[in-house]
Amino acid sequence: MSHAASQKTSPSVLTFDLSGKRVVVVGGKRAIGLGVARAAHAAGAQVTVASRREISVDERPELSPFSHVLLDMRDEAQVQAAFESIGRFDHLVVTAGPEIGSWGSFMDSDMRGVRDYMEGKFMGTWACARYAAPYLASGGSMTFLTGGIGARAKLGLAAVTSTFAAVDALSRSLALDLAPIRVNTIRPGFIDSEFWNALPAEEVEAIRNKVETTFPARRVGTIADIGHAAVFLMTNPYVTGTVLEVSGGELLVDWLF
Repeated sequence: MSHAASQKTSPSVLTFDLSGKRVVVVGGKRAIGLGVARAAHAAGAQVTVASRREISVDERPELSPFSHVLLDMRDEAQVQAAFESIGRFDHLVVTAGPEIGSWGSFMDSDMRGVRDYMEGKFMGTWACARYAAPYLASGGSMTFLTGGIGARAKLGLAAVTSTFAAVDALSRSLALDLAPIRVNTIRPGFIDSEFWNALPAEEVEAIRNKVETTFPARRVGTIADIGHAAVFLMTNPYVTGTVLEVSGGELLVDWLF
């Protein structure tokens, strides 16, 4: 390709500007999803948050800048209907997933936990991508969410490790299947959010202390850190098929919950 042709197909100046773009965040009413929704809105996007939770703006005023759509990733028909109602948009970010501890253990008396977790996270992500793809604008993107456990297994978390690894692989596959739509995954570390409310407060504090003393970044991550990364992936037109680790260096050290 000549230099002149290259100049026509790629912008000369890259920015984090999402003005005039429509962004859909599945799971965008809480935790990391809310951080992504806020960051996209701050970058100028019109943001739709899709969630199975019916949370009113009166209850959570911080949700007032966003449009709202009901979407349960475990219900394929509802996923399809949600994207039909949304129509054309530019960027999809899927942050939703089952609650902490819902996955069970490998030797449980039945496989209900792993089936529910895989259905809720992997198949839910698949469904969102499948039904969003026809509505994504040229130059659009999809971004999925996993975690460090997908790359480095920990005791008792076989279902999570396997599911996250599957989502990572899905993003690489879809980067080929859906090109030129770009598809990437963010792999967060320990992020300070309401996701951890399911655990006892003293257990969460112990994890927090270990992160602050062990991770090279020497701090706990924030939902804003992940929001910033998501906006980068939406606005950089040459990043696709990759896993972006935003973990404070988690995979460089040995640590356990």
